[in-house]
Amino acid sequence: MSQLTRREALLMLAAAAAGTAIGVSPAVVERVTRATRKARVGGGFQPAFFSPHEWRTVGILADLVIPTDERSGSATDAGVPEFMDFMLIERESMQTRMRGGLRWLDAEGVERFGGRFLDLDPADRSAILDDIAWPARARPEMSQGVAFFNFFRDLTAAGFFSSRIGVEDLGYLGNRAVAEWKGCPPEALRHLGLDIA
Repeated sequence: MSQLTRREALLMLAAAAAGTAIGVSPAVVERVTRATRKARVGGGFQPAFFSPHEWRTVGILADLVIPTDERSGSATDAGVPEFMDFMLIERESMQTRMRGGLRWLDAEGVERFGGRFLDLDPADRSAILDDIAWPARARPEMSQGVAFFNFFRDLTAAGFFSSRIGVEDLGYLGNRAVAEWKGCPPEALRHLGLDIA
């Protein structure tokens, strides 16, 4: 048996966590993550599952779930739409949920604001998401949107946190030599409620 590199071990850990979130095996997440990285390096990615309209909508929605901030890039910077495209080809059982949810978003946009989700201004997009992002507060008639957004958010997180950008966002400190171990940093102990004097 060959030894794992730290990078491979980290990818396996991220894949396990991501797989749990979306209900697939870590091996599937790892395979999809590797395919995503390879596709992004090659450039010119063409989605195999998403239509052009769906592809643009997924990019906008993924970046609303995980936008760029002071710590890291956005979901699209991390390759989340590509991850989703590969995952949906890999897992046909997820395809109807994704397509149906994207259609629900467009129908909600047309009904409430006169345009598909992709074409709405940011305030109108936010109004729709505010109605479906918190299940406990959502009105019963929003149940389809809530179910889709929960699924989409989990898939976005799985793609993001199994990417290099996501791993860096977590503050992973592996692959660094430590000449002298000084224990857990005090701020981490305080965060855990273990402020030991």
